[in-house]
Amino acid sequence: MNLPNKVTLLRIGLIPVFLIIYLAQPFPEIVNMWLAMVIFIIASITDAIDGHLARKHKLVTNFGKLIDPLADKLLICSALVAFTFTGSLWGQFGTWAGQFSVWAVIILISREFYVSGLRLIVLEQGKVLPALKGGKLKMGLQIALVVVVLLPMQMLDLIPVQFFWFEWLFILHRWAVLILLALSTIVSVTSAVDYTRKNKDVFSKI
Repeated sequence: MNLPNKVTLLRIGLIPVFLIIYLAQPFPEIVNMWLAMVIFIIASITDAIDGHLARKHKLVTNFGKLIDPLADKLLICSALVAFTFTGSLWGQFGTWAGQFSVWAVIILISREFYVSGLRLIVLEQGKVLPALKGGKLKMGLQIALVVVVLLPMQMLDLIPVQFFWFEWLFILHRWAVLILLALSTIVSVTSAVDYTRKNKDVFSKI
């Protein structure tokens, strides 16, 4: 197995570590949030590293073409499911935000299954489904979403509560999460449509 594929597998291996720290909370809460965020960022960075190594050293393989996007989807979907389980996506905003978040996560995960299936069909026909700008933007928004959710808001406990902007920081944080979730959902759907439109000939050969 070449180095880029090993880096990709490292990304997959970091997923259970991330989930254990985030869900099991083995350390003090603020430490867990920081660790989870650092692990997620490291896992996200490996996505750029394995692709760079594969292209630079001409180590692109069919296994890499398949496992690399799969690793990305596993990483993001695992984080989204964990956030839905803990209610981290809607916080104190109530039922409407909870319902919106759950539906958004369902749409995001469904999109990943759809594009993964499309990628397999294209691969069987001897072609490669290239990453489109919409897909890259979607990934960027989702990474930003996860990082924002994981921002250790407990650090605000160090700020005197009499500061007039103290409560607004929490409100701003919650709105940032919901806005990023909404943008991720919109871009995910539009990019799925774009993938379909540019590969519509594939369906006629099924």
